[in-house]
Amino acid sequence: MSTPGIQATLQQMQGLASQAANQPMQSGALTSSVGHGGFGGELQASIQRINQLQLNANSKAMAFQAGDPDIELGDVMVDMQKASVASQMGLQVRNRLVSAYRDVMNMQV
Repeated sequence: MSTPGIQATLQQMQGLASQAANQPMQSGALTSSVGHGGFGGELQASIQRINQLQLNANSKAMAFQAGDPDIELGDVMVDMQKASVASQMGLQVRNRLVSAYRDVMNMQV
């Protein structure tokens, strides 16, 4: 993995750690990806982050296939794996939400 890739990943991990601890972030790297209001906003922001990961992975893969000397195979594989894991997580969250919705709808008053 290249040094800029490592730095970007480290910055992303620090942002997620501070977000999880409910602390303000020192750098503005991930501030635009945080949802603005309630469950619906967070869900929409999560879907947008998953989409962005997939778009980045696909564009990096296309650049690698085109022969871009700045793109390494390891970086492409890591980005593809990140997108895959995020997509699977989104699918599992959706399945849980549908299951919870069905349970609520089947409750008797």
